[in-house]
Amino acid sequence: MKKFVKGLFAAGLALSLAACSSNSVSSDDSSADDANASSDELIVIKVGATTTPHGQILEEAKEAMKEKGYDLQITEFSDYPPINPAVSDGSLDANYFQHLPYLEGYDADSNYKSGDDGYLISVGAIHYEPFGVYSETLKDVAEIKDGDKIAVPNDATNEARALLLLQELGLLTLSEDADLNTATIKDITENPKNLEIIELPADQIAAQLPDLAAGVINGNYAMAGDVTDLRIAYEPEDSDAAKTYQNIIAVKESNKDNEGIKTLVEVLKSDEIKNYITENFGTSVVPAE
Repeated sequence: MKKFVKGLFAAGLALSLAACSSNSVSSDDSSADDANASSDELIVIKVGATTTPHGQILEEAKEAMKEKGYDLQITEFSDYPPINPAVSDGSLDANYFQHLPYLEGYDADSNYKSGDDGYLISVGAIHYEPFGVYSETLKDVAEIKDGDKIAVPNDATNEARALLLLQELGLLTLSEDADLNTATIKDITENPKNLEIIELPADQIAAQLPDLAAGVINGNYAMAGDVTDLRIAYEPEDSDAAKTYQNIIAVKESNKDNEGIKTLVEVLKSDEIKNYITENFGTSVVPAE
């Protein structure tokens, strides 16, 4: 998928948010009772998300949210970096696109600490997307040859996760001192097949598969790139990664007890949404417990 040009994105986001009702969720909203005060007036909740699968899952939740008194408005993004800042500055009430290590990295990089305006936290895990190795030419990781090119995401937490998967598959070894939340190719100590590990933006790897032996791809980008049938290896559902990298709803810390946010998490963790995820995304997206 193409990245937004910053100026166009900013204008598009402004137009999108301007179209939202002023009756939006904030840390000052008291309870869902307010939402039910008038059948003609719904409390707006503005949520940012990547399109697949997060935006689709949120779309499925819209009707249930409406029944509970909320107008769920979704702003879709093509790439990760702008989404957290839009929650920190209050343009959005919440987002749904990331796992906890990515969120913690954002807070640290932004110098946000608990109690700061803009500090983001998780209020609930919704699903898990197994990281996978994908290839147009190979059927098994055992077919990877000496000197082959393998792409990994170039953002900190996802690169570390990709390298950890390659290590678990026996393709390389990371330093014992490597931080498994921030490891990069510089932490590789053993590379017995002399693989050429190429760092690329996560959203571009699927499109580059014809020029690679394989690529390690985030579940959402594999679906967006229509390459899910090319997966040759993936993280087990019972692995530590399945717990660590669950995708979450993130909000400003000051908004964590808002009734609208609690309702959103409740709906997204409902059996109805879990069934929707399983039926529509198969093993590429797994509901969180």
